[in-house]
Amino acid sequence: MQFITHQWSKRSIPDQVEQACRGGCGWIQLRLKDTDEQRWLEILEQVKPICLQYGAFLIINDHVEMALKAAADGVHLGKHDMCPSKARELLGEKSIIGATANTLEDIQVLQAKGIDYLGVGPYRYTSTKSKLSPVLGTEGYRKIIRGMKSENLAIPVIAVGGIHRDDIPFLMRTGLHGIAVSSSLANASDPSQWTEKALTQIQKEVQNAHLIK
Repeated sequence: MQFITHQWSKRSIPDQVEQACRGGCGWIQLRLKDTDEQRWLEILEQVKPICLQYGAFLIINDHVEMALKAAADGVHLGKHDMCPSKARELLGEKSIIGATANTLEDIQVLQAKGIDYLGVGPYRYTSTKSKLSPVLGTEGYRKIIRGMKSENLAIPVIAVGGIHRDDIPFLMRTGLHGIAVSSSLANASDPSQWTEKALTQIQKEVQNAHLIK
């Protein structure tokens, strides 16, 4: 499970990250839209030690230069951000590079550009993104996973976009590698407990999938 920070939550971003990591989340994506460099650096100074303390990956949304400055674990690139191949040149082979996709055609284009995972969505409508691609729903993910198998595309797919904890069983049964959450975790009454329960649900679905096989 990935946690994408939610800058419009009542909780501060460092608190969101602390709560998610405390609950067992091992993957944090720092997302700050329309934010200047100084503010980015200030938040990075607070967030990076938390990730290091808990052993969580720190991924920077959009900004390759910030990932370089912070020596983060990698970047997540949207459709209109830097080309993943260029990001790979700048960040090196050890960095994690994720990219956003909405269709099988998007994935076919991205697979040759050196990415490590795909953030595919949105699952449902979400107010955290201004330029929203068509909503996929569970059937949309099933079609994409089937298409990837037929094309022998083995890139891990992470569902993203308006996901709640109750959605986890249905999403994981489509063959996804994992999920990304944002406001549902950040705005939970107890984000740490929310995270623990979500991870338990994911693990349960993974175990069931192995039993079926």
